Amino acid sequence: MKIIKSFSFAIEGLKTAFGQEVNFKAHAIIALVAIVMGIFLQLNYLEWSILFLTIALVIILELINTSVEAIVNLVEPEIKEQAKIAKDVSAAAVMIAAVVSIIVGLLLFVPKIVLYY
Repeated sequence: MKIIKSFSFAIEGLKTAFGQEVNFKAHAIIALVAIVMGIFLQLNYLEWSILFLTIALVIILELINTSVEAIVNLVEPEIKEQAKIAKDVSAAAVMIAAVVSIIVGLLLFVPKIVLYY
């Protein structure tokens, strides 16, 4: 029963992130587009592994960023330097992962698109 509760909490977290966080929705939609492209371009097992790990990295960091922002807002509702640093650094981690995911997407998809056409 304890494990079922854990999963229900995790699912609630995903619902909350998807329902309230615009960036999470954007990342989820882009991930779905990448998966559809992977199906269309017939990625191999290694390419799928790279794609899914990259998607997971961005989604996980977005969830952590959302958590950091919520905790900081709860603990320190006023804008203070340390609170700003925590939020900015957390957002920077997501941005770096997103940029890397774009590069990975280009490396995975561009050669296949070029060969396809």
